Amino acid sequence: MPLPTGFTVVLDRRTEVLDDGRVLLGGFPTRLLRLTARAQALFEGRTLRVTGRAGALLADRLLDAGLAHPLVTSLPEPRDARHTFVVPVRDRPRELDRLLTSIGPGHEVIVVDDASHRPASVAAVAAEHGARLLALSVNAGPAGARNAGLRLVRTPYAVFVDSDVVLPPETVPVLLRHFADPRVAMAVPRITGLETAASANWIGRYESVRSSLDLGRHPAAVRPAGSVSWASTACTVVRVDALRDGFDARMRVGEDVDLCWRLFADGRRVRYEPTVEAAHEHRVEVADWLLRKAVYGTGAHPLAERHPQHIAPAVFAPWSAVMVGALLAQRRWSVPVAGIVFAGAGLRIARKLDGVRQRHRLALRLTAMGSVAALTQTSALLTRHWWPAAAVGCVASRRIRRAVAVAAVADVVLEHRRDRAALDLLRYGVARRLDDLAYGAGVWLSALRGRSTAALRPRIVRRSGTPGEGR
Repeated sequence: MPLPTGFTVVLDRRTEVLDDGRVLLGGFPTRLLRLTARAQALFEGRTLRVTGRAGALLADRLLDAGLAHPLVTSLPEPRDARHTFVVPVRDRPRELDRLLTSIGPGHEVIVVDDASHRPASVAAVAAEHGARLLALSVNAGPAGARNAGLRLVRTPYAVFVDSDVVLPPETVPVLLRHFADPRVAMAVPRITGLETAASANWIGRYESVRSSLDLGRHPAAVRPAGSVSWASTACTVVRVDALRDGFDARMRVGEDVDLCWRLFADGRRVRYEPTVEAAHEHRVEVADWLLRKAVYGTGAHPLAERHPQHIAPAVFAPWSAVMVGALLAQRRWSVPVAGIVFAGAGLRIARKLDGVRQRHRLALRLTAMGSVAALTQTSALLTRHWWPAAAVGCVASRRIRRAVAVAAVADVVLEHRRDRAALDLLRYGVARRLDDLAYGAGVWLSALRGRSTAALRPRIVRRSGTPGEGR
């Protein structure tokens, strides 16, 4: 189904308009889109409003490429906006009461008690708020509990929200607007940290800026290898008829990533909308926090089995892999070889920009951006995904020790500055490294259990980079 008349998109903040509007450059991965005169005329500044078939096709293409995002404030609410809240919970009556209070009266709510140890407490809270209670006799995990609740939903939309979340009143109405796009199957808000007395400690302050669930300040299409490659279902609105069998109940962790990627494979869209939020009570006790990070890592192998093409911890272009390899060798020839590879990549990119003004300067900038991305991924491999192997290597090799030290220090300094954390550099750095150690341990544990290195292997991808044309 095409995008409806009146649907409005705005170019992404990183999308560049070149050559007097004839060329768009942006997206993730970066791509070039040449616009015909007819396509250029559809824009008003950086905004395109669908008024006919041509506009609908171009807007659809911009969304697919990540060059633009829906202007959510201009989108209408669905004609039938009825929705049902599905809340999986195991014990946590206090948190459940807090969530249901934030949802407020007048909503359909299904509380799925996932075999609580004290079910009477959960039942009492559900009854107090007028919620329907579904009590499971056997613990099914988050995915299975959500599926059980989903089977009872009779409205067009379901809102999955975890019990340790507080939901502002504007979040769901704004997310529902995204369903004006008939391809959207799921929309998610930004997950921020809930301020509590416990969250004021140093782990809580770190989590407030580096939570695994917080996907940042900017809107995005959720897609594999995109700027936002997955989204948490701690709070999400879904189109019920698009979910088919729902979550994979066999997965106790990573079920949200799996769902996002399955929807993408079905040709559906998942939208990340950071203008609205859901406040999540993060784990802030050190042992509990480390365990949760490790548990996140254990989802790597199950995801590798289901989505082998998407699970790589790093993705390199051939030229960037050679450049990084040369620099890691730390030989006399390393910098000259890296420079030659950089120059060759720049010239190749410049050829693809044929006809674009100042193409060599633009190619130089794009090559530099690709180099930074490759070095950033290499740093993450050494300090996060591959740290057990890197630690062994440090014992045997001075070059590996140097590479790991540079990666660990540079990562902390740059990320601390970017995050503007209310935490001194030392404690931020300790939390950052503990975060990586715990997650990486979980990844390696899952790989050992699965007897496979699939979740640890980076991918080298040759992208055609063929410039597109918008008509």
